[in-house]
Amino acid sequence: MKGSAPFHYGAKPQTKDFAKKLRQGSTYAEDLFWQMVRNRKVCNLKIRRQHPIGPFIADFYCHELLLVIEVDGSIHELEEIKQKDLSRENYLKDNGLKVLRFSNDDVMLNSHIIEEKIKEFIDLSKKT
Repeated sequence: MKGSAPFHYGAKPQTKDFAKKLRQGSTYAEDLFWQMVRNRKVCNLKIRRQHPIGPFIADFYCHELLLVIEVDGSIHELEEIKQKDLSRENYLKDNGLKVLRFSNDDVMLNSHIIEEKIKEFIDLSKKT
């Protein structure tokens, strides 16, 4: 399915324009994560930032693995935000995508585990 999956999953031009703006206003944790993964630094994977997917914008996206990576701040601990995240994640999964989440703290304090978790994801993907 990798080669046949749509790249933006029907994202509208407005969503694509908004994604461009978000790239210019990344959070500190998103910037750190981007420095860790850009230019194929992790497992030689092409990872994009602020990538439109349907009505949503993924923090990071690897089309090769059909993988969305989210970097979440403390606001994602609020019940209302958890519900929105769940709805968004269901949409992504319904479109054949997988989702990995990392907290801002993981990115800033435990960056060594991020590459490990991505490698674990790749290993699990190969088995299924």
